Amino acid sequence: MQIIKRVGIAMAWIVGLAFVFAGVNHNDPYLVPLRGTGNLLLVVASVAVVLVLVCRGARRAWAGRLLVILWCLPPLAMLAAHGVFEVRMHRIMQTEPLLARSLGQHFIVGYRSFDEVAPLAESGLIAGIYVTGRNVAGRAVDALKAEIAALQAKRRAAGLPPLLVATDQEGGIVSHLAPPLTRLPALASLAELAPEERTAKAEEFGRIHGRELASLGVNLNLAPVLDLRPEATRNRFDFNTLTNQRAISDDPAKVSAIAGAYIHGLESAGVNATVKHFPGLGRVRADTHHFNADLDTPVGELEATDWRPFRDVLSTTGARLMVGHVAVSALDPARPASHSKAVIDGLIRKSWNYQGLVMTDDLVMGAIYQHDVCTAVVEALNAGVDLLLVAYDGAQFYRLFACASDAAGRDALDAAMLHDSETRLKRSLAID
Repeated sequence: MQIIKRVGIAMAWIVGLAFVFAGVNHNDPYLVPLRGTGNLLLVVASVAVVLVLVCRGARRAWAGRLLVILWCLPPLAMLAAHGVFEVRMHRIMQTEPLLARSLGQHFIVGYRSFDEVAPLAESGLIAGIYVTGRNVAGRAVDALKAEIAALQAKRRAAGLPPLLVATDQEGGIVSHLAPPLTRLPALASLAELAPEERTAKAEEFGRIHGRELASLGVNLNLAPVLDLRPEATRNRFDFNTLTNQRAISDDPAKVSAIAGAYIHGLESAGVNATVKHFPGLGRVRADTHHFNADLDTPVGELEATDWRPFRDVLSTTGARLMVGHVAVSALDPARPASHSKAVIDGLIRKSWNYQGLVMTDDLVMGAIYQHDVCTAVVEALNAGVDLLLVAYDGAQFYRLFACASDAAGRDALDAAMLHDSETRLKRSLAID
């Protein structure tokens, strides 16, 4: 019995510390599943443990009193973290209108409720929204359609450009709006067809996606994937990206042909494509949702293989470009491509002469967020990135906008780069 009691006390300390950690890091993206009901359960559990400890006389000894204090901390830590979030949100919502619109045109955010995102859209603090399964779960298509239309109406009434409405509808395992939309096979399923058949089928897939997305009010599809398929059929270090299941082919020519045809199908319905994830994930072992990743391949070899589909498609379509969180060692080993001036301005803008829109992959991913995310935001804007994506946890928008706002306040943003980006954004919206 004595051993069981000691084990129980040790577990109370360990679990109590874990609860304190969860409370302190209440706003961390990794703890999104705990928000809402999870937070309530954490508070109830903490209170229950305190009552049990007190009833069993834990407060009589100093160790017991410390344990009681420990279990009182999780709700207080959560309250403090929530207070920090509320203060930051209030500060951002009070941003001077000119600055709000100047910086807001660079952000696309995910959201969980209309009431949460409507003030951001109406005030110009964001350029667009990211729609995913949580926005359609258990709802009729018409409800999401009406919600998007209402947001666009608020933009018009405020004299703002139309919202970019983005989603991930690639086909296959990444079909975030299916159901209710049609679930199509991955584009990889077309790779072994005869050339004419594969391009015709890819364009048909694009038209189907395009028509259905346009009917909802979605105007930007974050697809197709242009990463070359990895040699390994299974990567134990790829937990979320799953490149081997999403990549079209390991043949650059097939990727270019299928992706190009798919994009033309999308564009025929008035929906823009976003090719991803430059500089390519086919050679990368680490999953950037969680870890840093490096691409240690000579530029000449990348140009002839991994980068060929990107150059082919960007030169023949109106596609946007998503840049991932992989460092290109030969160009800038110190930072991921998503906020590297050597990659964005040096390679993409100057060497390739691509003057379309460049956006980051989700800035809430571990390869960025678990480091100095403020530096990443500032460096991305100064490198010539046009759109910053905050998809998985839209609540992080307030922190990232504060990073950009604070940088503007100390003149740390490159005015020339911001001007060029604004020109590209206006040109894009005019074309759309």
